[in-house]
Amino acid sequence: MKACLRVPRALVWSFVLFAVAGMAGCGGPGVPKGAPKNLKANKNPYYQIGPGDSVNIFVWRNPDLSVTVPVRPDGRITTPLVEDVRASGRTPTQLARVMENRLSKYIKQPEVTVMVDQFKGMPSRQIRVVGEAANPEALPYEDNLTLLDVMIQVGGLTEYAAGNRAKLVRTVNGKRKQYNVRLDDLVREGDISANVKMMPGDILFIPEALF
Repeated sequence: MKACLRVPRALVWSFVLFAVAGMAGCGGPGVPKGAPKNLKANKNPYYQIGPGDSVNIFVWRNPDLSVTVPVRPDGRITTPLVEDVRASGRTPTQLARVMENRLSKYIKQPEVTVMVDQFKGMPSRQIRVVGEAANPEALPYEDNLTLLDVMIQVGGLTEYAAGNRAKLVRTVNGKRKQYNVRLDDLVREGDISANVKMMPGDILFIPEALF
């Protein structure tokens, strides 16, 4: 009698994701059916700081003023000598210039560098995943982000997900529109034709299967 080797479900899922990701080079991602094909992902090519980010403020020759601080939900930060500076919506370089201006009241010719340690980004640019994902969450948008990338980051679908009834909500010309996406075909069947490009502010709703 032959012994059967049971492979953990999580390991099988890892192999499936790896295989599907490897197929991505066979064809580029499209757009959801009915969605415009010429939307620009980002009018501003530079990263804008958002609530939840962690920023490193480095003040040259002033180690006591150099700190790493979180961006509060109100979009502001507080550092030694400088309180309640708006960081949200600014690029790291823009924030550095603001910090230099504020610190110039206390030190001569301050030189500041701002680096982002942990990324969340502006809420308007985040990708939100809601419903039957293994780890539903808000993700920072990245250039060339695809639906497959998003599903890998949230750990795939739960066993109760109705992936082919998932909806992608996108703002087009100031109006919210809804598109169908085929997550079962993409994630469980490895159908790379179901992969689509994501845009800043997209919301992915994954419903529960009806039994």
